[in-house]
Amino acid sequence: MASEKVLSHLKNHQQKHVEQLCDFLRIPSISSVSAHNADTKRAAKFVSSELKELGLAVEVIDMGGHPLVYAETEIRPDRKTLLFYGHYDVQPVDPLDLWDNPPFEPVIKDGIIYARGSSDDKGQLYTHIKALEAYILQGEELPVNVKFIIEGEEEAGGESIYKFTEQNTEKLSCDAVVVSDTTLYNETTPGICYSLKGMAYMEITVQGPGMDLHSGSYGGSVQNPGNALAEIIAKLKDADGRCLVPGFYDDVLELEQDERDGFAELGYTDEILCDETGAPAAFGEKGFTTLERMWARPTCDVNGIACGYGGEGAKTIIPARGLAKVSMRLVPNQDPDTIAAAFSAYVKEIAPTGVKVEVSNHHNAAPVLVHRKSEMMNAGMIALEKGFGAKPVFIREGGSIPIVGTFQDCLKSPVLLLGYGLNTDNIHSPNEKFHLDNFFRGIRTSAILMTEAAK
Repeated sequence: MASEKVLSHLKNHQQKHVEQLCDFLRIPSISSVSAHNADTKRAAKFVSSELKELGLAVEVIDMGGHPLVYAETEIRPDRKTLLFYGHYDVQPVDPLDLWDNPPFEPVIKDGIIYARGSSDDKGQLYTHIKALEAYILQGEELPVNVKFIIEGEEEAGGESIYKFTEQNTEKLSCDAVVVSDTTLYNETTPGICYSLKGMAYMEITVQGPGMDLHSGSYGGSVQNPGNALAEIIAKLKDADGRCLVPGFYDDVLELEQDERDGFAELGYTDEILCDETGAPAAFGEKGFTTLERMWARPTCDVNGIACGYGGEGAKTIIPARGLAKVSMRLVPNQDPDTIAAAFSAYVKEIAPTGVKVEVSNHHNAAPVLVHRKSEMMNAGMIALEKGFGAKPVFIREGGSIPIVGTFQDCLKSPVLLLGYGLNTDNIHSPNEKFHLDNFFRGIRTSAILMTEAAK
């Protein structure tokens, strides 16, 4: 357990921590939009300046994309080392008209902070900085060596963190990597995540005539890219939600019975799903429960379609071009490159005549599976229970954190996925939010983890 001085400091400085988090959230560090490049640099400066003020050795590193921030305390060979990872970049805010308040002007209502990046991932990343700060400001000797690697391209599929990790394994060497970019199981139950889905993110472009055509003059004489795109999309999945790409399920690692039993004990129902999402009914691959589909089955989803005229009123055209973005979330043992190649071949095979079809792969990420039994995993479970005051459970996550697989491969260290958000935090959506109680408990958990990891 962290010392009473440290824990008292955290309790007495909650309001200040919220004010500082608000300053961080006001920076519109959207990594995928080049107009915000200066803002991503400001966000990198924000975290690097705080870490410098705490006496850490800090480097701001240019790997050709948005800056990386690396920092470390004095490294003593007689102490365990924790490497904390997080990202300061955020998702775009569209559609802006669905936000109740401006996304970069934090609003606190009923103990919840609303702002883009509040849960994903600025608020969660900030818990570790504030936990470390408590030790340093109280003059307490750190129980572990602490390193940070903080990136600004997680939401844009950038390459900087991968190149840096592969080239700097000694600098990043540690006894455990700590990642807080996932969620609790629910409002009352903390969870430690042991598996993340991978990703193959594709784009389909369908080209028809050289320009938009009058649908009266040319309708029925040339292939319509909108119709062709709809035909392709309709053949990606069957009526039961099963992906039709050949070989898609060949390498899927099936759940062990104790995992299925553990999921069932959590009591997650379709009614809960509908309440969380606003969907009228659950839907997905037959033969699996909702949690199994969310956490342990691969998916294929259209993320966006652009084709023809979508403005007010009517415009009678045959569009020249159609585009669809498709993400496939992958589970352990599926290879993203193999899946991407199979997807590309299948789309071209099913494409109707009269159009040119191109398929591009924006980015891939390998799925992750973490061993549930290890000393560091046990330290994480103890810290979560003491930090949140409730026994944690093992969970999986349907999302992807691509760098985790690289950490596993390059650093050969266990990864602790300690998430402090909730599935209902609206990450990647309008009105993103973070419960302040979880922010405070997350800081407390991070402080306790340092002591537990030292054991």
